[in-house]
Amino acid sequence: MPGQLVYVMGPSGSGKDSLLQLAASRAGSQLRLMKRYITRSAESEGEDAFSLSPDAFDAMQARGEFAMSWRANGLAYGIPIELDNLLAQGHTVLVNGSRAYCESAVQRYKSALVVLVQVDPPLLLQRLLQRGRESRQEITQRLARNCALDIAFMDRLREQGARLVVLDNSGDLDSAVTQFLHTIEQATTLERQ
Repeated sequence: MPGQLVYVMGPSGSGKDSLLQLAASRAGSQLRLMKRYITRSAESEGEDAFSLSPDAFDAMQARGEFAMSWRANGLAYGIPIELDNLLAQGHTVLVNGSRAYCESAVQRYKSALVVLVQVDPPLLLQRLLQRGRESRQEITQRLARNCALDIAFMDRLREQGARLVVLDNSGDLDSAVTQFLHTIEQATTLERQ
């Protein structure tokens, strides 16, 4: 029986990485978390990812080593082709995705469960300010843009028949992980019926 792709996305600071890592560790072998390739320094804060140069990324892409790849915020991201093998073997696979690539992912993986992680705007602002990567004005502009994009984006996905769930990660992480795992269990059960 084919596996289940769980495509997780959300703005920077929404806690996707923490959510994915804790969910995968709590679920054990029931969930597989794909490690992404990213063209940024391995010393950068954030997710556990493979870091590589833009040239190395382009070479991997040319050899067909990515099941999915996209560019966003000046970086290139790739999900290894191993994803397709895991899905073919019936695994439930977690992917840290991007809104920029989501529609392509849903077209390719028709039964994908799309999870949009959201956080209350004041909390998201606080998290992004603490990271210190952008000015307050840049963050405020980005948050306003993201809010408008999310509404149109979710409507478009639903019109295309995508299975979309919004997950609030404004509270404690443990509660969000519990809700996330419950959502995956429900979606996987429905898909296999």
